[in-house]
Amino acid sequence: MKKKPSGFSGGVHPPERKITSEEKIIALPAPPKVVLPLIQHLGCAAKLKVAVGDVVFRGQKIAEPGGNVSAAVHASISGKVSAVAPWAHPSLLKPVESVVIESDGKDEAAPFKAIFSDYARHTRDDLRAAVADAGIVGMGGACFPSHVKMSPPKGKDIDYLILNGCECEPYLTADDALMRERAKEIIEGAKIISHIIDAYQTVIAVEENKPRAIETLKKLAFNEPNLSVAVLPVKYPQGAEKQLIAAVTGRVVPSGGLPFQVGCVVHNVATAYAVFEALKKGKPLYERVVSVSGDAVKKPGNYLARVGTLFSDIAAAADGAEESLVKVVAGGPMMGFAQGALEVPVVKGTSGVLFLSSSRSGDFKPCIRCAKCVMVCPMNLLPNMLSVLGEKELYDDTDRYYAADCIECGSCSFVCPSNRPIVAHIKLSKSYLCSKKS
Repeated sequence: MKKKPSGFSGGVHPPERKITSEEKIIALPAPPKVVLPLIQHLGCAAKLKVAVGDVVFRGQKIAEPGGNVSAAVHASISGKVSAVAPWAHPSLLKPVESVVIESDGKDEAAPFKAIFSDYARHTRDDLRAAVADAGIVGMGGACFPSHVKMSPPKGKDIDYLILNGCECEPYLTADDALMRERAKEIIEGAKIISHIIDAYQTVIAVEENKPRAIETLKKLAFNEPNLSVAVLPVKYPQGAEKQLIAAVTGRVVPSGGLPFQVGCVVHNVATAYAVFEALKKGKPLYERVVSVSGDAVKKPGNYLARVGTLFSDIAAAADGAEESLVKVVAGGPMMGFAQGALEVPVVKGTSGVLFLSSSRSGDFKPCIRCAKCVMVCPMNLLPNMLSVLGEKELYDDTDRYYAADCIECGSCSFVCPSNRPIVAHIKLSKSYLCSKKS
């Protein structure tokens, strides 16, 4: 497929800082302890299946979905459940009920689940059930339960399955490493997802700053019917779902709408890899590739880490932090979450752990009405108005300015000359509006 121009308005070009783009994936050993939150996904918390004192094995289901929109949680090491208690979460504002497992040093695996080696012989419902049983969620950060996303409403034909390999945030290279080293498995996972949702064609979208991944994927996709690779210009937030659909297909998801309404479904490349491992190997989602990066860590790299590994153990695996360390961020610098301590766990949506020597935090100034935030907003909103209304706690008024449509990409805050926490103001407004509707 020829390179297409980026088809969404707005966006920014932050410094890429992909300092781990040539680093191979390094598998970390099982940590001495893992902390597994019962909320690692959008939707209801998972329901606990174990108790303190129970012996568990790697890959054993320790919590089952708590509702229609929920996801299972699996042990990532073998050992004994030492506690079930609230624990700090890397992306939520309050502690979350979590299962603490102390390693027994054996790392024994539970029996593997059923393997769907010839998935085309099985019903789509059986395959979706297997994806749900493996606890797979969107691994680009949204963490929406994947089996739900693979269940478009009846009568809604899916023209495009788009695999998101853009990884447009600075520093992050976990998806790039996966595409370079596990491209065959990603394509096989894409074919499984495409079969489940009955998509007409599959497009793997990659930004042009990942030449080795693009070359590898194109070679493997050459003889695959209805599967192609789209090379997109580097632009943030290209990987956001609605922006990616616009860039690849030219279709626009309506305000408040969902991708299936324009015949599209988007999954991350890491999610496709997880689907491959679940259906072809019987392996649930209990580990993922994490980019450990930044200018204040001694050994940056792409590490295959068990879900539940504490950031302190991640730092130790990277030979520790530099004395210049000022901030630790879970995720990327644009949409990630600053951490108050290192005793927080890697969760399914943790694409990166950044160790930074500088921070933009500090006092902010009044809005000067320059409209830079308006020009870069990829959702065509008025972030200046949303920020001012949020700052004054006029949350009801933000609904008139479509606060709910904000994807919280941070482009507005990035360009603001007054250093205003625009996204923080909008998040507060959205939280208020959501609680008002519930």
